[in-house]
Formats: sequence, C-alpha cells, structure tokens
Amino acid sequence: MNRPGRYASPDASKAPAAAATSKAGKSLNMQAYELVKHRILTLQFPPGACLNEANLSQLLNIGRTPIHQALNRLTLEGMIQVIPRKGIIVKPVSMDEVMENIEIRLVNEMCCARLAALRRDERDIAEMKRILADARKELPTQNIERQMILDHDFHLAISTAAKNRMLTDILSNLHDQSLRFWFISLREHEHHAAVQDEHQAVLDAIIAQDPDAASEMTRNHIESFRRNVVRLL
Repeated sequence: MNRPGRYASPDASKAPAAAATSKAGKSLNMQAYELVKHRILTLQFPPGACLNEANLSQLLNIGRTPIHQALNRLTLEGMIQVIPRKGIIVKPVSMDEVMENIEIRLVNEMCCARLAALRRDERDIAEMKRILADARKELPTQNIERQMILDHDFHLAISTAAKNRMLTDILSNLHDQSLRFWFISLREHEHHAAVQDEHQAVLDAIIAQDPDAASEMTRNHIESFRRNVVRLL
C-alpha cells in the first residue's frame, strides 16, 4: 500500500536531466514511476492508450529497467493492465470502478472528518487554511492540474488531523486511485469554485469541533463529486 504523502507534480520538462541527478535525488525507478503515473493521472496518457517501454524510455530519457519496474508497480496499483496480444494499456475508466471508489470513500472519509473534528490541533487547522487559501488563488488560472494537487493535499490534511495512521493509509490509497476521476471532474471551471466552498464547509465544522457537521459536510462534498463525474463520464 502506498505510504501517505503530498502529491507533487513531477517536472516533466526536466526529464532529460533525470539520469544525471538520480544519485543526488530520487532513484531512477522512483523518477520513472512518478513521471509515468503523473501522465496517467492528468490524462496525458488517456484511458486505453498503449504504453511501450522503448518509447517511454526515449520520452523520459530513463533506461528500460526503471521503466519496466515502474510499469510493474503501476500494474499492481491498477492504473495499467496487460492485454494479451495487445500489450500494456492505461486502464480504462470504468463507471463501476468510480462508484465503488466513491462508496468506500464515503464510509472512510466521513469517519475521518469526524475524528479530525475531535482530534485536530492548531497546526492541522493552519495547514488546511493554507491549502484552501492557495486553492482560492488558483481559481482564476483554471489550472486543472494544480487544483487536483491542492484537492488531494486538503484531503490528506484532514486524514492527518484524524491522528489514525491506518485510516490515513487507507485514504491515501483510495485517493491515489481516484485522482484521474478528480482530474475529469475538475475540467469544468464552475466546479472548481464549488469544490472550494465545500472544502470550506468541512473545515468550518472541523474548526468548530463539530463531528456530526464535519461528517455531513464531507458527505455533501463527495456526493457532489459523484454527480459531477457521472455527468462527465
């Protein structure tokens, strides 16, 4: 299972320098994994697209072995799949998969928001406020990728405030699986503003230490996401 952590966009423009900086920074395996994963999440590699190790190696200027390891990991995470006589493809977006993910998120995130309202400290509140302030500033830019990252960070901050490592691990995995869906949902600029209002309602309930309201506002937020994704898929 993935360890929780803030999702950061790898700088694809610096991919040619990756091999030279590998010893000073991330391993080539991790660089390859993050770069391919990022392109899948942001639909640069759209659902159903064929992936080829040689082409990816040339595109990212990373050797075949790290690319192979990255594809193996992404296969285990359910982002790509191997189709007999066709090769490796980006896993198509399934409505059933989206609905199942949302059902599990509802149960776990409502519980998480409830715990966050009871256990949050001032550092948690400050972090959530910072993320929301950054997200508000991004609204005029219509930068879908940046909004997706900030959305992910806000949900991570709530799980951190809940002070339950097992729950944080579960939600980190669920969020990784659903980032493509978030990217699809955030393609409409009007939805960006609605998401920020929904996040603010969750935060207000957490600040007020009202677990019932935090849980209910979280439900409203995820149900809004469900309606928007269903409409766009």
